[in-house]
Amino acid sequence: MSSCSFDIVCEVNLQELDNGVNQAKREIETRYDFKGSHCEIELDKEKSSVLLTADDDMKMKMVIDILLTKLIKRSVPVKSIVYGKTEPTGRLLKKTLTVQQGLSKEQCKKITTCIKDSKLKVQAQVMGEQVRVTGKSKDDLQQIMGLLKGMELDFDLQFTNYR
Repeated sequence: MSSCSFDIVCEVNLQELDNGVNQAKREIETRYDFKGSHCEIELDKEKSSVLLTADDDMKMKMVIDILLTKLIKRSVPVKSIVYGKTEPTGRLLKKTLTVQQGLSKEQCKKITTCIKDSKLKVQAQVMGEQVRVTGKSKDDLQQIMGLLKGMELDFDLQFTNYR
């Protein structure tokens, strides 16, 4: 009997992220309550990060809210966004939002521990920034997927390479 497998990853479609950021920029440029303010959103594709600039805390919260709304509509998982500190620079506030690509060692460890605690006949193996789960039964693999989807994790998961 052959073994089946799938990979657990944390990936964000950068094209959808770019589209969401551009939609948020357009909304900020056209909204009346942002007239005369210095609110900006810049996407750095190489670093997978978004730099937000705003006049004050209230405008910063509004910019984040607009951006998250656009990302949710484009099916970008907002759990994969890591918020940086708000830094005052002169009279403006800046905040960097980093988009997580890949799982950290701690997150991989948390996933593998959860899989081992399930007592199902599957093996979890950390492979760089992803976890590969293998088992003889596709039913066991689907149970693992259901278990992980039901967990309250502070990061986003996708399942790929299901064979």
